[in-house]
Amino acid sequence: MSEENLALIVPAAGSGKRLGTELPKPYLIVNGKTILQHTLENFIGVSGLTEVVISTSEAYRERSEKIINELFPKLQTKVVLGGKERQDSILNAINALSAEIGFVAIHDAVRPLIETEHIRKCFQEAKISGAAIVAVPAKDTVKVSGKDGFVTGTPDRKILWHAQTPQIFEIELLKKAYSNARKKNIFGTDDSFLVEQVGGNVGLIEGSWRNFKITYPLDLEFAEYLLKK
Repeated sequence: MSEENLALIVPAAGSGKRLGTELPKPYLIVNGKTILQHTLENFIGVSGLTEVVISTSEAYRERSEKIINELFPKLQTKVVLGGKERQDSILNAINALSAEIGFVAIHDAVRPLIETEHIRKCFQEAKISGAAIVAVPAKDTVKVSGKDGFVTGTPDRKILWHAQTPQIFEIELLKKAYSNARKKNIFGTDDSFLVEQVGGNVGLIEGSWRNFKITYPLDLEFAEYLLKK
């Protein structure tokens, strides 16, 4: 295992239901390329990156293999089957990594506007802290709702951040977090939550609002506009 060796895991098994399409979101064509291609291109040339693993459905295995082999001809690449939940898909990818990997970056397939500089900064912080995520400070006031639909609290916006990806972890810490999650039946909306459950210190790297996740039709329109620019 080398502390300089970074693996990239991209879960791409999500559907396009909320987007209103039959085609899974990562494989939609925007400006002549799939969203997945746009996303992966931002990782080309990242120092230390030696391995790329995509988790997807059987129907898109071949297409995914073609994409990563073309983009990363000199790296070790793999495509694994996704699971029922996002965590299952990522665990399948973790289990497929080679023994030389020291750190793992997990990035959503449908965040095509991540800046390479933020990836580099996140990796540097992960080397120091063991874990780091790209995030942006909350710009709106956030309310806490009770079961009856009434507001029960208003957290201080100054301490709130919107988590994004990539999220980068020392591999043994990530494996420990996933083992703990399976044992205790913990499900998180992001990987850093699982790492927090085993006492991991997660560093914050301020990113950009451009690095949004394509979820709804308006997101797709906005991404199309920005990618054209």
